Amino acid sequence: MQINNNLTENFWISKQDKINVFAIKKFRVRLEKTCCTIPKGETKMIMKGQQQQLDMDKWIEKGDVLIEALPYIQRFNRKIIVVKYGGSAMLDENFMKSVIQDITLLKLVGFKPIIVHGGGKAISRHIDRLGMETQFINGLRVTDEDTLEAAEMVLNSVNKKLVQIVEQLGVRAIGISGKDGRLLTVKKKLSEGQDIGYVGEVTHVNEDILLELLEDDFLPIVCPIGLDEDYHGYNINADDAASAIAEAVKAEKLAFLTDTEGVYMDKDDSSTVISEMTVSEAEKLIEDGIIAGGMLPKIKNCMDAIKNGVSRVHILDGRIPHSILLEIFTNKGVGTAILDDEQEKFYTDLLNK
Repeated sequence: MQINNNLTENFWISKQDKINVFAIKKFRVRLEKTCCTIPKGETKMIMKGQQQQLDMDKWIEKGDVLIEALPYIQRFNRKIIVVKYGGSAMLDENFMKSVIQDITLLKLVGFKPIIVHGGGKAISRHIDRLGMETQFINGLRVTDEDTLEAAEMVLNSVNKKLVQIVEQLGVRAIGISGKDGRLLTVKKKLSEGQDIGYVGEVTHVNEDILLELLEDDFLPIVCPIGLDEDYHGYNINADDAASAIAEAVKAEKLAFLTDTEGVYMDKDDSSTVISEMTVSEAEKLIEDGIIAGGMLPKIKNCMDAIKNGVSRVHILDGRIPHSILLEIFTNKGVGTAILDDEQEKFYTDLLNK
């Protein structure tokens, strides 16, 4: 994500914020001056001084990061961000804790985060352990009654694990299923006209539940299971659920934590990540076949969210430590941001050279 260097001039800055910025700058100057106090001719003191220089450079860098993040914190204060958390990062305990720490930090600096989690890889492993046969149609798992039961059990377990981690960090969290209060109402989803079982497409979000939880200072964590009009349970693709929720609550941002760094111009070249693209540019990349395969439904979700009022959508690699913080609080970011055609781009990348 990019933002104008003069953003602080466009937003009201409180007296306390000005004091904080001044204090950081003053601290940086003080650190730089202390680097000139090492006596000449004393090898040990020089070595010690070199180490001090390295240590102080680190502190100065941290000060720079705080200054760079401040306008973003001001801009998105009290704004809703929906984070879809899934992929391989969910299978590693350390990655899971790191991601949840980052999202918790977003809340502590003024964001209103909502987590929508997946669990596809964990579900697959559980089904394999049970010795259940898995059938796929067009690359999608067919969800029969037994598979739905197994999926719901795994997803509920993941949900409560995430709640536990957030609570340990001192933030109040509530795990909620799409069934609860009919948060997510669905209809049967078909794959190219074929029945894939109890897989749901979201038709309605009871957003009042989530908005009330946010107002009461909770961090909602949503398990993507919904009910149809006959009260039968359905598994929901977490990307679909996150997009529907972001649209319903009028989120400022929607972030997908995945197993890819973003959208590539060349899928075989990791250096070709597109930093920013508009909806119309995304449509052109789809027409040209550059966006295809598993990325295609994700980008379509992003485009739908933008068209329905979400300001920006981000695709990030959840395996990169602090990727969501780097994307939101730094000028260049680390993933791909999708925005409306009318919004200003802040970074010239492969699409604009």
